[in-house]
Amino acid sequence: MTTRRGGFAILNTLFALAATGLAAWSFWGVYQSAAFVVMVSVTLVVGAAVAILGALFRWPSIVIAALVVVVFLGLGVQLAIPGEATAGGLLPTATGFWELVQSTWLSWKQLVTISLPVGSYQALLVPAFILTLLTIVVALSIALRAKRGELAALPPVLLLVSGILLGSGVSAVPLWLPLTLLAVLLGWMICFRWQRRSAALRGLAEQSGMVVETPRERRFLGVRTVAGAAVILLVAGVAGTAASVILPARSERQVIRTAVEQPFDPRAYPSPLSGFRSYLQPPRADEAMLTVTGLPADHRIRIATLDTYDGVTYSVGTDTVTSASGSFTRMPYRLDQTGVAGQRETLSVTIRGYRGPWVPGSGQLQEISFGGDEAAALTASFFYNDVTGTAAVTDGLRSGDSYTQDSVVKPLVSAAALERLQPGSAPVPKPTVIPDELALTLQKYTAGVSGAGAKLAAALRGLAENGYISHGVGPDEPASRSGHGADRITELLTDIPMLGDQEQYAVTAALMAGQLGFPARVVVGFVAPDDANREQAVTLTGSDISAWIEIQTADAGWVTVDPTPPVRPVPPKQPDEPTQISRPQTNVQPPVDENQQQRVEPPQAQVDTADQPQPNPVLDAILGIIALIGWVLLVLAIIAAPFLAVVGAKWRRRALRRSAATSVERIEGGWREFADAAIDHGYEPAPSSTRKEVATTIGGARAAALASVADRAVFSPTAPTPDEADSVWKAVDDLRRALSRRETRWRRFVAAISLRSLGYRGWGSNRKRSRQ
Repeated sequence: MTTRRGGFAILNTLFALAATGLAAWSFWGVYQSAAFVVMVSVTLVVGAAVAILGALFRWPSIVIAALVVVVFLGLGVQLAIPGEATAGGLLPTATGFWELVQSTWLSWKQLVTISLPVGSYQALLVPAFILTLLTIVVALSIALRAKRGELAALPPVLLLVSGILLGSGVSAVPLWLPLTLLAVLLGWMICFRWQRRSAALRGLAEQSGMVVETPRERRFLGVRTVAGAAVILLVAGVAGTAASVILPARSERQVIRTAVEQPFDPRAYPSPLSGFRSYLQPPRADEAMLTVTGLPADHRIRIATLDTYDGVTYSVGTDTVTSASGSFTRMPYRLDQTGVAGQRETLSVTIRGYRGPWVPGSGQLQEISFGGDEAAALTASFFYNDVTGTAAVTDGLRSGDSYTQDSVVKPLVSAAALERLQPGSAPVPKPTVIPDELALTLQKYTAGVSGAGAKLAAALRGLAENGYISHGVGPDEPASRSGHGADRITELLTDIPMLGDQEQYAVTAALMAGQLGFPARVVVGFVAPDDANREQAVTLTGSDISAWIEIQTADAGWVTVDPTPPVRPVPPKQPDEPTQISRPQTNVQPPVDENQQQRVEPPQAQVDTADQPQPNPVLDAILGIIALIGWVLLVLAIIAAPFLAVVGAKWRRRALRRSAATSVERIEGGWREFADAAIDHGYEPAPSSTRKEVATTIGGARAAALASVADRAVFSPTAPTPDEADSVWKAVDDLRRALSRRETRWRRFVAAISLRSLGYRGWGSNRKRSRQ
């Protein structure tokens, strides 16, 4: 008996470790580091030891709680804040211990306001450590000590839900994980059923002095438990795989981090493009702004990416509801940019005269490390938007600050190369104001041109041919008003000659690209001279300020395009006379803004859809039907899994009884099979009933005859023949069918999936306990 209880304790421990480990794996998308794996592994072992010791010595709950606190304080730094551990990671430091205590309540919000994955950054492993430790201790303590051990399944489920809620708002937890956890929990429930049944049979045997379970049947029960869990796991795995293949993945999910207000709000700062002309005013034009080592191939250093235009300013995602560029999160130790096309670059920057919250850089950031006296403060106040590649520090950058970043730089595409490209589908905020003259000028530039890429190339060629550069600074430059509002863009397109600088041309090109169907945004930053040596440190001055655009294409993703006209002498300004802009005959109609809240497909007037793939209603209907069938199959598989496990267990039990080694065991097994079928059909003989009493309860002469044959085979000194065993099993099959014919179809189904015969057995055994 002690051995069996010890076996149940081991089985419960294994199930608790498996369930908690699977549930904790829901945090993998948050951390994705070896430190997380080490933390989970050690926490599971230590937490299980606490629960086992508590059950073994029957410690009260207050003692268990105190021991959990000791484990948290004793191992928290080493497991959850490994950067603050000393002596090879074995001992905590005083700083780490204080950070551990603070992170008990501070790390939760930090975790949902930072970009993923976070690795072992600062103390962000603490939430997962706390949840995993509590889950394994509570779940295993319930399993080993509570009367209703099934409640042990609740903590792992809550841990899984926590991992989902604290996880990514873009990528979901893989479907196989909750389905596998469901399979493990169902197997655990079968184990509890087996445990209670064995306890009941032990009590019955002690009271009646009868053997109510043979060693063969005990082995069968163990095989049944494992087989039932295996069947459920197989069904869950197949369903999860099928669903992951058939069902489409959602790109956005509602989790805690999507609902928490981010600590950095770009709306609190003016648009970097609004101060464009100030960099060109003396004395800032000649003042050193940045010193850069490892200049990117395109010689461009971005200050910020702007995608929201309201007719007055182009800004950094001021509409945080419809613009993902307005959502900034804290940056962990690294970001995975393996899926981004471009050149890997390492850039080192030292701040000179530049000031502001925006962190100059290039491409999509992979990793950044600050240097100097303010490194820790800058790291703590650093925020990043991976949609646009824009970074910021709330404390602002000052002279002497430095940092090194690894990034993936987008390719620079010429206007001619645009002709082969097609628009992408990235969502960007739709401009609230489009100057009328812009649409007219775009029609003039694209007349007779087909294809979205070719039209954009033609529009950029038109700006390059008709446009001239003037910053309006100093006596040698023609007057050129700053700003990029709708009125200034209208002035740019109507003046002869067309006169402006990068601020106006970048905004104009971005608006034109948007009208042609390309997701577009403006980038403001510095451009180093063409003769700058990339292998040496390069100092950028205020006069190196510039602006360009990025467009999203279907094949190449986001690419950089410079719409600035070449620098050349500016011709004299023409007299202010009304200028008639011809409106060539074209099938292009003026754009219609049907929805101000979200980006929709460009107006038919501005996009040539001849080369665009047309929707196929038949294919869409087939895909919809396949998705619906996938959902139905997944639901049916999950619902049917436990029923299939019960039917499979009964089939296996019947096969073992029918193929027993001796004729006596086959005949006795045949009787047990009939008695179990009767129990599943609702008959309730007393647990200590003899075979004849069981037959009387069921009723019928054939049942009584079967009971007599079984008694004679068991107690007769002469062993029955195999033919007699075959006759008994034939009679059993006939009696089972007779029981089914008495019931309705629904009752037959209920009997087939009933657990009564699997939980209560041994009626009418009549076998005396064997003495040693």
